Amino acid sequence: MTDDVMVAIDAGLRRHLAGDRAGAKTDLLALWGRLGEDGDPLHRCALAHHLADVCDDPAEELEWDRRALAAADGLTDARVQEHHSTLAVRGFYPSLHLNLGEDYRKLGDFPAARRHLAAAREKLDALGDDDYAEGVRLALDGLAERLD
Repeated sequence: MTDDVMVAIDAGLRRHLAGDRAGAKTDLLALWGRLGEDGDPLHRCALAHHLADVCDDPAEELEWDRRALAAADGLTDARVQEHHSTLAVRGFYPSLHLNLGEDYRKLGDFPAARRHLAAAREKLDALGDDDYAEGVRLALDGLAERLD
């Protein structure tokens, strides 16, 4: 079964990656308007995660990343496995905390950035041994260097 919301989120992501950041933000915000704060946690998590990436203002980026984390906290493995059988909610947290750590770093709140860096590293065992996991690990190392 096709999940039309995830397809729309992916289309927004692709628009962003193609260089149309403003258009992607417009599309993703419109989708958020349809989902709302009480929508499916998987949809809210993915959408907020990608909305943060199209924000120019670090404070706005932080708010979207907070929403993504809050939505993840409401997810179950059963729900994410409806989307893809290999997913587990625990695997979302390293990236979510990485993003929050980077947001707080940009805003100059280094203690909060370090807390999220530590939280991300605590959950790294949830990731496999693939390119995605390696990218997250490298990004965490980069964040740690920027915090030193």
